[in-house]
Amino acid sequence: MKADHDIADGPIPDGLIRRDDGSLACAWHGADPLYRRYHDEEWGRPTADDDRLYEKLCLEGFQAGLSWLTILRKREAFRAGFEGFSIARVARMGEADVERLVKDPGIVRHRGKIVSAINNARRAAAIQKSHGSLAAFLWSFEPEARERPETVTVDFIRATPSSAASTRLSKALKKQGFSFVGATTVYAFMQSMGFVDDHVEGCSVRADCEAARAAFERPR
Repeated sequence: MKADHDIADGPIPDGLIRRDDGSLACAWHGADPLYRRYHDEEWGRPTADDDRLYEKLCLEGFQAGLSWLTILRKREAFRAGFEGFSIARVARMGEADVERLVKDPGIVRHRGKIVSAINNARRAAAIQKSHGSLAAFLWSFEPEARERPETVTVDFIRATPSSAASTRLSKALKKQGFSFVGATTVYAFMQSMGFVDDHVEGCSVRADCEAARAAFERPR
């Protein structure tokens, strides 16, 4: 009981915040309800859906230099502009679509990143043909347990903008012709899509993400 009391009423560990219900959670989502839902329901939960994986790779590329909350608030506009991030549909986009998207105030109007998203859809489609699925290719770069810390602390998060695994995946994606997939961007992708669980130890969501990762059937 003392341990429970300490958790409920003691000092808040670095990297966590206490919510109104008394639970602890990663501090980075702050008080914004959209950000909180993303933290609780999406971040760190694995998927084998090719289009969702492709979408997140694109959005992480668009995020570079901006806050993720900015992208999150624009996500529905991105989805509308990029055909729901359907790999097959985006791969068929052309110059007229680039011009349309450059003029779309709902998204980040960066021509290079828009062109990159279309290029990456074509590269993803090629991987689907050669590897069976984009998911199978990406998940083959999941880091081994020995590459991960025993305890995920905020100090670890701050000191790890990229990793050996994200560097390997970044190089492999670039070899396949992808762009805007540097090691830091790819590590953010791996965090968000459950390739790793970087919810800080003590976060009330961490156990759910660990369970989701344990139950997840890796695509082959």
